[in-house]
Amino acid sequence: MALSGTVRRQPLREPSARTYARALPIVPVRARGMTVEGPDGRRYLDCLSGDGALALGHNHPVVLAAVREVLDSGAPIGVLHLSTPVEERFVAELLATLPPRFAPGARVRFCGPTAADALAVARGLARGMSGTVVEPAEDDRLRRLRESTRDRGVPLIVDETVTGVGRTGAFWAVEHSGVTPDAMVLAKAIGGSLPLAVVVHREDLDAAGAPVPPAGAPRGNQLAMAAGAATLAHVREHRLAARAGEIGDLMLRRLRTWAADLPCVGEVRGRGLMLGLEFVDPALASGEARGAPGLAAAVRRECLRRGLIVGLGGPRAGVVRLLPPLTVTDEQADAVLERLAYAVEAATASPDPERPR
Repeated sequence: MALSGTVRRQPLREPSARTYARALPIVPVRARGMTVEGPDGRRYLDCLSGDGALALGHNHPVVLAAVREVLDSGAPIGVLHLSTPVEERFVAELLATLPPRFAPGARVRFCGPTAADALAVARGLARGMSGTVVEPAEDDRLRRLRESTRDRGVPLIVDETVTGVGRTGAFWAVEHSGVTPDAMVLAKAIGGSLPLAVVVHREDLDAAGAPVPPAGAPRGNQLAMAAGAATLAHVREHRLAARAGEIGDLMLRRLRTWAADLPCVGEVRGRGLMLGLEFVDPALASGEARGAPGLAAAVRRECLRRGLIVGLGGPRAGVVRLLPPLTVTDEQADAVLERLAYAVEAATASPDPERPR
């Protein structure tokens, strides 16, 4: 049954490696934390974090140690459906982080290496009812949606692919609203920088209609499970979600204060360390058509010239996205904002932001 006007269908995510390679012409040879180094020795602050997959930044010591432990043990790296101590540790760490009202009795289904795999399985859990997959954005909207789905007997499936593992200031973004979902789609950061995707669902949710990945699909990646368990434990033990909320709020306030007098910035939005600056054409009326993707692309180019890697998003790629790792320091946050400010100044001074200067 459809929930007209309240649900946005979440498209299957597609690999964007080619897009990033064209827009970010960097050949990284070394990386640690938030710093990426090219073959010429030039260093960049990575404010994209693998599109959110690198919760702890590049090559964090706890992640490297967890991967080395599996490699040195001689255990198999891929085992399909067989249960292993590595998988058990990952599941235990994952369950320990889930919202309290959701965790008891929750089932974990390994789906494959990508979010698209997990989304397909999550839709199957709805058994054709309406598969309403949403990202946990506005708290009030999510609460209303929870009421609507409960009244209609429709499972509420929350996609935490980008928002999860502490990025928004809570371990899972759905916690901000107090809503308990029926299922959660998890990918990117849960693999500790390695490909891993799972669906966690209510125990009594019938999974008979969920699609089964093809035989041989990589669902038992032991290295990803080990890296993911180490990441989940580190974020939880060091309260990095709370830290992301604190430093993210500070960055958001500073961005809004700085952008208040810039007519080319339509909105500065975000939560925790998931921030975005919307660039617009001030000569046009409000609405989606007002976006200025050419200017946003020019800002990204100017950021790169200043040693800062950012992303683009939004319906027309008119939003500059900032996704620093949860380990970002105060000094690094200051540097990000400073370089971004200079980049915007340079991009807006160009007579034609569509062409590189």
